[in-house]
Amino acid sequence: MGYLLYSISFCALVVGTILYFTRNHWLHLLPGQSHLYGGLPGSFAGDIEAGLSSSTFDLSANVEGGDGRAGLDDEAKAQILAIMKKRRMRFDEARRVYMEQRFSANGIGADGRPKDPKFVSFS
Repeated sequence: MGYLLYSISFCALVVGTILYFTRNHWLHLLPGQSHLYGGLPGSFAGDIEAGLSSSTFDLSANVEGGDGRAGLDDEAKAQILAIMKKRRMRFDEARRVYMEQRFSANGIGADGRPKDPKFVSFS
């Protein structure tokens, strides 16, 4: 019985390791695996083309000014694009949801004040 359990465990370990190292070759064949990001844009012009700009968050001045930076933060872009796709929102609404999530994760309320019960404010 022990030999059978050892053999099955060893085979599962070998197969799992092989599948892990070859996942780039077969993962795209699984259903439900959509590429949410598909390669994030690497410049402000690419951010505008990806829909990461609006009248209230205008990146065209950066492009016109010849700004050579890499564009917006990659992690934030990925999360905002995922929110836009999953919830079918426009950029401004997705950016608002993203910021509310960031505020909540950092202990900040929707009104911008800390949620810390020990917080004292003098106005």
